[in-house]
Amino acid sequence: MPLDKYRAKRDFTVSPEPVGAEARRAARPRKRFFCVQKHLASRLHYDLRLEHDGVLLSWAVPRGPSLDPADKRLAVHVEDHPIEYGEFEGIIPDGYGAGVVMVWDRGTWEPEVDDVDAALARGDLKLRLDGYKLKGSWALVRTRGWGGGRGASRAPAKDDGRSWLLIKHRDDWSGALDITEFAPMSVKSGGDFLDILTAELPAFWRSHREGRGPAGLDASLAQIVEKVEKHEGRSIEVPATAVPSRPVRKAKPARAPRRKPGTR
Repeated sequence: MPLDKYRAKRDFTVSPEPVGAEARRAARPRKRFFCVQKHLASRLHYDLRLEHDGVLLSWAVPRGPSLDPADKRLAVHVEDHPIEYGEFEGIIPDGYGAGVVMVWDRGTWEPEVDDVDAALARGDLKLRLDGYKLKGSWALVRTRGWGGGRGASRAPAKDDGRSWLLIKHRDDWSGALDITEFAPMSVKSGGDFLDILTAELPAFWRSHREGRGPAGLDASLAQIVEKVEKHEGRSIEVPATAVPSRPVRKAKPARAPRRKPGTR
């Protein structure tokens, strides 16, 4: 089934990610949904997701999209995601993908080929994006090996077909602007990772302390807080009425001073 790999990698008793309904292969509109999610997990990367046949086809783009046609970005083909995932923004507190997810861009896309499935099988999908940040004509091209840069012609012993390139075509929407630096915020909430974390974190700690989380959740969330603070270059601020932003060790009671022999 299309979403079996997606579900097998996740513990939905912990993760707030959508389980996803079965893929819907009904007649689709002329333009389909797409999004790019900025994901700070073990390392920062961007996930390009294209709606097709009831699921989101997905590629992880480690350095993010580039508007420069000369800058070919590695895009690793990963498991299909449910349509509902396209609106997901928040914390993955533990396990696979633990970190913070931001909806960095979203909009609609349309293929510039007659048959999407044939283009995917061929490894050459041309498409047009109409998002807030990414627009115009693009290509996803499968490569041999990792990256398409120097030495890419020397394919690894086992080529699993997951290595693609995301390339911007030259048009009115291409240029030298670094779009990831110029427009780093969420198009859903308008915030950065720290804003998302501040909004979501208290509920996660509260649910854990009510007995609905794994034993190591405190440590996992504390690591996420530290990672986000380092990335954003500022500390998290949580309202005094909320659960503390990280586990607090109870202070040991002060010992009474020892009396010298013969004193009261």
